[in-house]
Amino acid sequence: MSDFRDDAAAASEWVAQYLEGVRELPVLAQVEPGQIRAALPDSPPDRPEPFSAVLDDLDRILLPGITHWNHPRFFAYFAISGSEPGILAEYLTAALNVNAMLWRTSPAATELEEVAVDWVRQLLDLPEGFHGHIEDTASTSTLAALTAARHLRPDGSILCSEHAHSSMDKSARLLGMPLRKIATDGGRRMRMDSLAEALRDGKPAAVVATVGTTSTSAVDPLAEIAALAAEAGAWLHVDAAYAGSAMVCEENRWAFTGVERADSLVVNPHKWLLTPIDCSLLYTRRSEVLREAFSIAPVYLRASEEGVTNLTDYGPALGRRFRALKLWAVIRCYGRDGLQSVIREHQRLARLFASWVEETPGWEVVAPVPFSLVCFRREGSDEENEAILERVNGTGEVFLSNTVLDGRYVLRLAVGNHGTTEDDVRRAWELLQEA
Repeated sequence: MSDFRDDAAAASEWVAQYLEGVRELPVLAQVEPGQIRAALPDSPPDRPEPFSAVLDDLDRILLPGITHWNHPRFFAYFAISGSEPGILAEYLTAALNVNAMLWRTSPAATELEEVAVDWVRQLLDLPEGFHGHIEDTASTSTLAALTAARHLRPDGSILCSEHAHSSMDKSARLLGMPLRKIATDGGRRMRMDSLAEALRDGKPAAVVATVGTTSTSAVDPLAEIAALAAEAGAWLHVDAAYAGSAMVCEENRWAFTGVERADSLVVNPHKWLLTPIDCSLLYTRRSEVLREAFSIAPVYLRASEEGVTNLTDYGPALGRRFRALKLWAVIRCYGRDGLQSVIREHQRLARLFASWVEETPGWEVVAPVPFSLVCFRREGSDEENEAILERVNGTGEVFLSNTVLDGRYVLRLAVGNHGTTEDDVRRAWELLQEA
């Protein structure tokens, strides 16, 4: 076997060089389907290989097939920007290799998770008493929340906006619950008259409101939805996976008006709080319901400690990674001021890009820009806009995505990488005009 210190030094140097040079790489993977698979052996090696061979093949075979989410010009979807403190903490997490399924299986992992998640609660100005824990993604967090809602009303349905994330559809399918989509208004927010009618017509178990929808980053009116959900006895889940992180800035907290009445809330630090994927925070003010829904204690998991938290009791997974370490590291190394600075700069860049679009004849912004997402299009057919996107992404210099609004093909540019500069956003605009 190779020497661990030598291999660790080589891996660290690889990571450092990658982060320093990622800007020079194509954002979108430049390979054909099956190309990576064809370059790899069909069978495992019979004899041990040195770790240096792994790094060699990482460069030679795998790197060309990587779409670089950590690239400053990754503007597609919502970025999952991993900062250096979070990357280093992931290394430590792998070394510790703990399973925090119970308090006793790793007391530090459990208690640090409680602390780190509560730090985020304070940063977002959420009420005291919100119990929080970490899941892998918002899809799992949402599934856990809706499982709790079904526990209270097993024969109930799920109501959400027509612009809600597809994880609502998947959760409904997994839970065997009817799902009803509620129409939205001109701002693509859930319509209260349509919601009220749906609540009267059925027996809802849960209403899902979104703060920062995937297509346009629209914000459903939480306070009004909360009042209607409470009157109907339905669980209110708030999906703030993307935009929730923006609440570290006081000026964005209008979007959380009424959130104190939510039964559960999901925020993903891996989307816009500089924490490497995966790290999704699920908060609830009714933690006892989650515990009733998920707590199963076979004899081999029973413990004698009293007054401790066993985090496996609050979600679908038994085994749990030490995700809190990277979240804790990011918060410590950036602090409130540093996180606010990043969020505000991203919002400034998004508004700047939107202003360029609005000022240029033949282009239009098609949705408000409350956070860091700009939805826009070139005047013309859907086919023309799709072709523009294909040409821009084909350059390898930037990566944008698309959606469909009001039956029209729309381009999306989302700022979310901590290294993104005004020059990066300007280059994206130049490429769009050239295309």
